[in-house]
Amino acid sequence: MAAASSFDFIDVTLRDAHQCLWSTRMTTAMMTPILGAIDRAGYAYINILGGAVFDVCVRYLHENPWERIGLLCSRLATPCDGLTRAQSLYTFELFPDDIVALNSHALARRGVEVLTVYDALNDNRNIVSSVISGHDAGMKVNAMMTYTLSPVHTDAYYVERAHELVALGVDFISIKDPTGLLTPERGRTLFPAVIEAAGSIPVQLHSHCQSGLAPEVYEIAMRAGFRLGYTATEPLANGASLPATEDIAARARKLGFATHMDDDALSEVAGYFEWLCEREGKPQGRVATYDPALYEHQIPGGMISNLRSQLETMRLEHRLPQILEEAARVRQDLGYPIAVSPFAQYIVTQATLNVVQGERYATIPDEIRKYARGYYGRLAAQPCAEFLERANLRPSDYVTEAPAAHLSPWIPRLRSELGAAARDEDVLLAAFYDRKLIAALRNPVPECHFRTTPLTELIGFLATRTDIEYARVRFAGADMTVSA
Repeated sequence: MAAASSFDFIDVTLRDAHQCLWSTRMTTAMMTPILGAIDRAGYAYINILGGAVFDVCVRYLHENPWERIGLLCSRLATPCDGLTRAQSLYTFELFPDDIVALNSHALARRGVEVLTVYDALNDNRNIVSSVISGHDAGMKVNAMMTYTLSPVHTDAYYVERAHELVALGVDFISIKDPTGLLTPERGRTLFPAVIEAAGSIPVQLHSHCQSGLAPEVYEIAMRAGFRLGYTATEPLANGASLPATEDIAARARKLGFATHMDDDALSEVAGYFEWLCEREGKPQGRVATYDPALYEHQIPGGMISNLRSQLETMRLEHRLPQILEEAARVRQDLGYPIAVSPFAQYIVTQATLNVVQGERYATIPDEIRKYARGYYGRLAAQPCAEFLERANLRPSDYVTEAPAAHLSPWIPRLRSELGAAARDEDVLLAAFYDRKLIAALRNPVPECHFRTTPLTELIGFLATRTDIEYARVRFAGADMTVSA
């Protein structure tokens, strides 16, 4: 290996890490105090946006996601990366090309420099409008191929998808492994094949730690020629999240790769988030124990946690193992859709209905019928005869054209409804959400601070506590007592 070989990093602490471990509940105010240290850490890019982040901002945090995007991009010198779900953008609904294009230009104006896009079915027809509009807006485009295990998702399948992405002229190609299903053995065959297909386009790895194998898989990717990897600060890494930056950087150096990571800045970032977990009562990531059942049901860890909580509410938590077993059967029946949003939710919903109702496919949700018809894109394989019989789909029900082909433009109608004063971001929010949800975003977000120290955090924390009368603090040779 040449001494000049390097491996770069993309930070997901502000996006995928808390999406996996905190149900996406990190507020902007929690992020801003540590932005300076994240900026100094040496990342090539910082991923600040994804479908769930945008959606949770609106539905639960009541923060305007556009304002968060603009604030983070303005404060970070490191280029920012924003992820969208192709034709679905941030929700589960399909949007016409004019909405996709408007979204790309809005992201670019707010400061996003890399548009990352993936289609949940790996139907690359669904990312064409994102690639074109992303480039038109001046952004680089990173296209993801979503990894899964099935008889049809072979190395040749992914090579074919990679060739399609090369033909689209993307700037990066990524393998996205949302459930951590990749193994070192599979990486040894898949990774070189994708590298060869990608040619001069840099290839990136985005793999979660649910199986506990991701750090080893990253080593295989480095050896194969991957140029970048997605990682998170150690307190928000591992488990359902991604590998720790500290771990992968150490492995890269051991393999002889140069990195641009600053260990002191990484330590400062980790210290802050370790404290934030304590202050907010949020979990830290833990190294996962290998679970062979994962390779059957393939459901991401965060979704299993949500399902467990919902079943406990219904006093059906004892049915979870049965539902996960049924999820594996449902996925096979449906032609092996990838267990990523929205299809992971659809698989789990159908499996739960089958188990609770005691009859397979007695009820089939409309979304699953749409999937089987090809409404969302090409299926990897034909659904089984049992499902098709119960779904009672007619030949005329099937869709063969790209999903966007049957969607009329929305922007003229939305601009007419909202008036001439509406900004592009207002038009987009109106396309995505009910007006009542948007109205709540007018409330001001909590004040953000852009500097902090351990002592500042401690004093601020003590000021919020009513059960502590005084605290004695020894810090840097000084001894002080803080009282209420």
